[in-house]
Amino acid sequence: MSPSERTREILRKVRQVEIRSRKFVDESLVGAYHSVFKGQGMDFAEVREYQPGDDVRSIDWNVTAKMDRPFIKVYEEERELTIMLMVDISASGDFGSVKQTKRELAAELASVLAFSATRNNDKVGLILFSDTVEKIIMPKKGRSHVLRVIREILFYEPQHKGTNLSEAMKTLNHLIRRKAVCFLVSDFLTEESQAWLRPSTKEKPGELQKMLTLTGKRHDLICIHLHDPRETQLPSVGWIVLEDAETGHQVEVNTSDARLQGMYQHQNRQRLERIEDTFKRSGIDHFQVQTQEPYITALRAFFKKRGKRR
Repeated sequence: MSPSERTREILRKVRQVEIRSRKFVDESLVGAYHSVFKGQGMDFAEVREYQPGDDVRSIDWNVTAKMDRPFIKVYEEERELTIMLMVDISASGDFGSVKQTKRELAAELASVLAFSATRNNDKVGLILFSDTVEKIIMPKKGRSHVLRVIREILFYEPQHKGTNLSEAMKTLNHLIRRKAVCFLVSDFLTEESQAWLRPSTKEKPGELQKMLTLTGKRHDLICIHLHDPRETQLPSVGWIVLEDAETGHQVEVNTSDARLQGMYQHQNRQRLERIEDTFKRSGIDHFQVQTQEPYITALRAFFKKRGKRR
């Protein structure tokens, strides 16, 4: 493919994602984003005359004394937010057994969140990471900025294959000092989560939970767990070679072996349970999105559930 053809393909893909994302934002998420993600404080707006039912704690005593009748201070929500998207672009994201890969799913999810933020005049930033932070786009406003974010998620070519979630969060905490709304989008296939497969893991047990807890105290952190059905259930297709996308390790297995299928399902269910337990222990909001299901359904359900807590 020539450079000009690739450029046209990139623009076409980004445009497709934009059209779908805007449709979902307009039809399904109008008002939900604004009501769920509140501003970070209150700004003074004006002084007006006291009315029955007003909170007496809001009385402006200086103005009241001058006017010889009660006046109160009126505040407005400081609406502007910073939305940070932390997207996992490790090699495992290139897998997808249904309609799209996990990385394509991540791009569409991120674009819906980014356009929702833009509609509310919020800033959007991006951190792309593998086993290191590979790309940083600082928060800005506007459609052209959001389109750049989508383009990078879809077409950035990672220099590394592994996954280090903790490094991404450390970078976030260093860059963004003021409290932000942060979405961590990943399949959470890390060395720690697969310790049963990789006994020699270099990642310290419990490090992910520690960083999730720390980041959750500094920011409004939400984890979006991407999942493909083949990650918990092997198809019965005889002998095949499985390769770990992040390490390159290969193993030949007979997928028709009922005992192997049972072991595969059991171990991967345990992995998912450990991830779920890590989220709960960290006190982090989270939800799962599957490649075989409409992601907008999971997103709406999350907004509804979170809105009830407000």
